Amino acid sequence: MRVLDGVRVLDFGRFIAAPWCSALLADMGADVIRVEKRDGGEDRWVQAVTETGEGATFLQCNRNKRSLTLDTTTDEGRAVTRRLVTGADIVVANMPAAGMRANGLDYESLRAVKPDIILASATAYGEGGPYSDRIGFDGAGQVMSGATYRQGLPDQPIRTVVPYADFGTALTLTIGVMMALYHRDRTGVGQHVEGALLPTALMLSNAFLIERDLLSADKPRMANQGTSVAPCDLYRTRDGGWVLLQVAGQPMFKRWCRLIGRPELYDDPRFADDDLRWRHGDELNDIMSRWCAEKTKAEVLGLLESAKLPAAPMHSTQEVLDDAHINEMGYLQRVAFPGAAHHVPIIETPFRLSETPGEIRRRAPLLGEHSDEVLREAGYSDADIDGLRARLVI
Repeated sequence: MRVLDGVRVLDFGRFIAAPWCSALLADMGADVIRVEKRDGGEDRWVQAVTETGEGATFLQCNRNKRSLTLDTTTDEGRAVTRRLVTGADIVVANMPAAGMRANGLDYESLRAVKPDIILASATAYGEGGPYSDRIGFDGAGQVMSGATYRQGLPDQPIRTVVPYADFGTALTLTIGVMMALYHRDRTGVGQHVEGALLPTALMLSNAFLIERDLLSADKPRMANQGTSVAPCDLYRTRDGGWVLLQVAGQPMFKRWCRLIGRPELYDDPRFADDDLRWRHGDELNDIMSRWCAEKTKAEVLGLLESAKLPAAPMHSTQEVLDDAHINEMGYLQRVAFPGAAHHVPIIETPFRLSETPGEIRRRAPLLGEHSDEVLREAGYSDADIDGLRARLVI
């Protein structure tokens, strides 16, 4: 038995924040129905990797789901939505409040149909403030949280290519949904769970804001160097590889000094603690750069591991796919998909439960692949479904 067996989710999400939330619920056993436009949601076709145009992120974020196409802007489409809601436990969506109301997905409309429904919504900025009606993607959270201001090169801020605000919002939204389910099981009362990109990004960059507020100063952008410790950087090795090292705390710094043959650095007052080492980080990082430049990547990693220092190789994307540990642990599950060159490496549920683990039971759905099936379950006859299709509702 899976944790969420018997729980039904209607997923009106697009791109990452809402779809990854519902994917995690699906991994744990929920029946997730992805409801998208008749010609497909925009996120289905971004970064295409299959013959029919499905995108890489779509394949990740929509495994274990069934697909229903539906024009929710029509009266008939909204009627179908209401009928589906009567049999659902959770509705997941990410769109501005005006769009939610227009599609009959706002909390008041949903609660009128099913009083104990749980609505999980994700927006860019959160509801109730002057930015609430604005739209925005992951980058908006990054650049407005102070994080991008602090990262990059001295004269060039650099946004992170990985959409961490989106995926982070999906994770916080999932936590909120599980709390709401727990609350409903105890009280019978549903609720509205809200997540947003900006507060997620603020959570992740909060330490920078605390520093600024209490010290009235910002540390400079330092590329790959540490924000508060040293030596810390990506170091190039003799054979052209790159290795990350992050040294924090006195015991670790002492082991590093011994490893590189510079024990006197440990007693140097300039390097007496993490903050002082960061302030004089250029010298420590230069020493480490020269030490790494004389050795191969394998040699550097072996020596750092033997000294119990936290180091890791910088992987190319192919090296990630080939990594022995990643393959041994099964972090990437190979899933067949029509039109893909071969089985697709999809990240497993990003947490493991010893008794009720999540699993990828089915690939992401083709567009409208389960429309008839879902509508029959909702009580529509084959003639009803044919009529909806003829009138371009599905």
